[in-house]
Amino acid sequence: MNKLILAAGLFALAPVLSSTADAAGRGARGELVYQIVKKWGPYVQETYRADIGAWSKEMGQSFAKAPMDSLQAAADARSFDAMNAALTGETLVSKADVQPTALGDAATDLVFVPITPCRLFDTRLAGGPIPAFTVRSFDVTAVSDYSFQGGHASNCNGVGAAGSFGAAVINFTVVFPAGPGHLITWPFGRPQPDTATLNFAAGDVRGNLSTVALDQGASANELSVYTTAQTHLVGDIVGYFINPGPLLLQCVDSGTTDTPVAAGATANSVAPACPSTHPMQTATNCQSSTWQMPFVFFSGGVCSAQNNSAGAATLRSSRTCCRVVGS
Repeated sequence: MNKLILAAGLFALAPVLSSTADAAGRGARGELVYQIVKKWGPYVQETYRADIGAWSKEMGQSFAKAPMDSLQAAADARSFDAMNAALTGETLVSKADVQPTALGDAATDLVFVPITPCRLFDTRLAGGPIPAFTVRSFDVTAVSDYSFQGGHASNCNGVGAAGSFGAAVINFTVVFPAGPGHLITWPFGRPQPDTATLNFAAGDVRGNLSTVALDQGASANELSVYTTAQTHLVGDIVGYFINPGPLLLQCVDSGTTDTPVAAGATANSVAPACPSTHPMQTATNCQSSTWQMPFVFFSGGVCSAQNNSAGAATLRSSRTCCRVVGS
């Protein structure tokens, strides 16, 4: 890491670092703060495009007030979220703690569709900056050309042609806000929430990737944005969540295999394999030429039976083979 940048970050924390002196000029608290800034400063700069010195200064009160065991946990943290949680006392939810809902309900389960990032809107090119304490709404779905709101002159890699969908993953970026503040995003036409999507300082160019629900009604706009300070805003979509349609299958029989079975004997009949055009086997079908030849096994295209009749019989096998419509 650039030593000058790190030095600037630590200089901003001088009141914290100067509380006690060790051989290197840092006390126990200062040493832990030094480790945290050294470890996570480059991450903050790379991920959030934030100045390390400014970030360190913003974190100064947290560093100064955190218990020593919390600072130690933050210094030992293996992820940025874990480091923040250690300083704030929050509890991280692990994957093991999350209980997934039942799958398969088209009314509640959404399917994520990733796309190549594409610009939905840019107020520098259309509409001008959003004034402080005002709301501006944007069109996300059913759009063939987003240039009218400063976006790309296309349907954004299929976003505009996907129909109505429930949520979008958008990177919101403020550009040179006139003062410090925050941004709130929510579905068009619904009550404005209190939770901020993005916090920023004056003159920032700062982004945050957020999953935001969208209005699925008849209105042209699906997304609303509120800002507490005048700012330009850029929105780049990277994917969306859509209601899955019903799974439709087209099925055919593979053909049949007729296997002779002598009186009192047993036999296996193996059905022809599914063709490449319908590769999914969904059933094994077995037929007998006599009521006195019960099946003892049928699976994977194989039928097994015992001929209990006094004469020869025929065992017939086939497979039901399917494909997903549209695949």
